[in-house]
Amino acid sequence: PGVTADPAPSFDSTLAPRCDLPAARRAGTADLGGVRYQVTTRDADTCYPESGLPSLVRLPAAEGGGDTVVIGAPDILYNDRLDEQGNASLALQLLGSRPHLVWYLPSLSDDSAAGTGDRSFFDLLPSGWLWGTLQLFVAGLIAALWRARRLGPLVPEKLPVAIRASETVEGRARLYRKANARDRAAAALRSTTRTRLAPLVGVPVSRAHAPEALLAALSAHLHGDGQTLHALLFGPPPSDDTALIALTDQLDALEREVRRS
Repeated sequence: PGVTADPAPSFDSTLAPRCDLPAARRAGTADLGGVRYQVTTRDADTCYPESGLPSLVRLPAAEGGGDTVVIGAPDILYNDRLDEQGNASLALQLLGSRPHLVWYLPSLSDDSAAGTGDRSFFDLLPSGWLWGTLQLFVAGLIAALWRARRLGPLVPEKLPVAIRASETVEGRARLYRKANARDRAAAALRSTTRTRLAPLVGVPVSRAHAPEALLAALSAHLHGDGQTLHALLFGPPPSDDTALIALTDQLDALEREVRRS
């Protein structure tokens, strides 16, 4: 009672006693910098002050009780700090001033602990979790940009080997044959033939696949039957491989005839 912790801590870790308490005067300087106290009790001993506020307070014994000692830092009681300053002397004198010692450390399980009600998950998280999450998000975004495809135009690369056109045609033909795709093969042959024939008969390439434009020009150029040309250039797909080969021969013959004429 009569002692209140000051919100501003001490900046010096080693302080001088500056009081008349025998234990403090015998110990000399000690590592007591930390929490400072405001004391309203007149008969209390206040030692190791900084900026007018002490970091060690001894309240004299009440009737039938013992002294109450409040310290601002536990450093004088640590094994690794006992041989520094007057820590060992001050600790032994304070703890050994009475035959019976009561040691109290506050904890969350105390009945007097404030704020022990139900708390949400976010109340249990550290105060900097929002900034930490934001930093992780920014780091992930930077990593995604780093691992993503480089921005800019595509860089063409030369093929390691030159492939002949005949090999490409043969490979594509084998794929068509393996899939029994005679309709696709016939469509490719007819489309290519129409594209080559259109400029020879004065039809724009953009109109090469229009029957009304290409067939009329071919019929006038060859003086042939339009129905036969329509079946050849725009007819149904062949039913077997023999018919596909025959279609190929007929397309070649038609192109040679147009070129000769």
